[in-house]
Amino acid sequence: MSELKYPHLFAPIQAAGTLFRNRIFASPEGFYNISPDCFPNADCNAFFEHKARGGFASVCLGDCIVDRETGRHYDWLFRIDDERSLPMFSSFTSAISRHGCVASAELSHAGMYALASYKETGKLYGPVEMDNKYGHVTEMSEEMIEYLIERYGAAARFAKQCGFGMVTIHGGHGWLLPQFMSSKINTRRDKWGGSFENRMRFPLAVVESIRKNVGRNFPIEFRMSGSETNPDGYDIDEGIEFAKALDQKVDIIHVSTGNHEVLEATVITHPSMFLPDGCNAQYAAAIKPHVKSPVATVGAFTDPAQMEEVIASGMADIVELGRQTLADPDLPVKARTGREDEINRCMRCCCCFGSTGEHRIFYCAINPTIGHELEERYDNGPKFKKKVLVAGGGIGGMQAALTAAERGHQVVLCEKKDRLGGVLVCEEEVPFKQKLAGYISRQILKISRAPIEVRLNTEVTPELIREVAPDAIIAALGSRPAVPPVKGIDGKNVFGAEEIYYDTSKAGENTVILGAGLVGMELGLTLAMQGRKVTILEMADAPNFGETGMHPISLGLELKKFGVEIRLSTMVTEITADGVEADGPDGHLSLPADTVIYATGQKPLREEAAALSDFAGEFYYIGDCVTPKNILTATQAAYTVARDIGRI
Repeated sequence: MSELKYPHLFAPIQAAGTLFRNRIFASPEGFYNISPDCFPNADCNAFFEHKARGGFASVCLGDCIVDRETGRHYDWLFRIDDERSLPMFSSFTSAISRHGCVASAELSHAGMYALASYKETGKLYGPVEMDNKYGHVTEMSEEMIEYLIERYGAAARFAKQCGFGMVTIHGGHGWLLPQFMSSKINTRRDKWGGSFENRMRFPLAVVESIRKNVGRNFPIEFRMSGSETNPDGYDIDEGIEFAKALDQKVDIIHVSTGNHEVLEATVITHPSMFLPDGCNAQYAAAIKPHVKSPVATVGAFTDPAQMEEVIASGMADIVELGRQTLADPDLPVKARTGREDEINRCMRCCCCFGSTGEHRIFYCAINPTIGHELEERYDNGPKFKKKVLVAGGGIGGMQAALTAAERGHQVVLCEKKDRLGGVLVCEEEVPFKQKLAGYISRQILKISRAPIEVRLNTEVTPELIREVAPDAIIAALGSRPAVPPVKGIDGKNVFGAEEIYYDTSKAGENTVILGAGLVGMELGLTLAMQGRKVTILEMADAPNFGETGMHPISLGLELKKFGVEIRLSTMVTEITADGVEADGPDGHLSLPADTVIYATGQKPLREEAAALSDFAGEFYYIGDCVTPKNILTATQAAYTVARDIGRI
């Protein structure tokens, strides 16, 4: 019998008499595709149950608001202050706990950032009277403070009644409790503010109220920001003092970081792709020597080996995962059974933030099952097994081949180049895109282990289709760069973005990029990080970041940090050997440049795909040959189309 590879990570831990089967927790996560009454529904249960089934020791339902009237930042947050929700929350906890996982409810109140409550009542409440970005804040009376203390306790009691095995107090990210803890905000002159003891009075009273309502043998986790990572917030030294005040009054001290309402801090709370894995573990490690309560860390963990080291070295007792639980809800099982090379690792592209912001539904760029958990659960597989030819080995083609093979079809995957991966292979060497390179490599690894016949250096033609004789064809041919109709575009100093990504040495010291889309801006940042002067020209009046929510914030900060200039509403009129001529808001521009790069979009290979459509009974277009978009669109279409084959 072989020993566990990660013994510390999979060692059980106890808190308040509750056994957690390992040290991997799913951190608090909201879910916004819920009932009109803001109660959990079947979609919600299926989304979180996959994490429990995947081996997490605890799964936390985020954004459970303890007082709807005064505490909602958004309208679509769980109402744990409404007892009508009992059967819905109870159904949720059953879905989690029956897998041997502890269900936790995150108890939250936004305080002076309760925007949704403000829109309904016209009132914002906080520690002191002030004005903030949402409106005028009214100082909470002592009666209101005592009322909210009672509401936290009542919410915890109700959570326990519903079957939750733990509650997590949200005491971080700038919400109500840290507003009272803050020396910069809470300047009250009564017993609820001013001195450190007085500022901690409210959060400690909340803890005491919860303890009275749930008893000793029920774990309480306190989520705090170790540092608020912005000039107007507190630093780690004060964070240590907060943790010491909480020590042994709560059962787990969960150390996050940042402030939800400060953009520069938010991209540290939810680490961007420009930060290293586990970047926020430093805050938990700084706090742990000062407390006896178990300490949890969170922030950009994807590698079980790194998590093992964090636990083994004593930096923390528990590792909590957020976005990684979307990329692969089965991470614990895969790590425990020696399949860590198959773990889908979060790329931190923030597609999940974009989809929740746009649609209030979680989707994941590299895991097409997210957002579709119910249909996956109840699908019984195809009625008929077929021979499937996938034309194109890019992101969409690889996912289509894998899904079709998993469903029992005979799959032939053809790629006209000498390797799989498609157009995104050109970004493999970009420092902040190493997660993308890892994703492509893992897809290739999975294909090598699957019953898929791979033919490289093979273009799909009518002759090849006749040879293979497929029942179904999936066209995933991709796209080609769109060349802008600009005078001088064929000059020797002009390149497409893809060519420069493959070999950045072709770019001169002074570079102008045409197009402030995601490709142009990320390429501009790549070149600027290598020391080049970069100017990006864009015809529109705003950059086009795509639909990726949080990533534009971090990318914009990085572009500013490395001095990349973006000129908007600027039309290029000519490219010369010496640079670019353009017309902008302030008139004509002559911009000197050694190199000019166009990143002006992609042209779909629709005609090439259509030429293959007459040679099989079932034919599907997916990915960029339909409309060039993003990884999410490609993987979702590939996964779905492959599941459609053989249904009837």
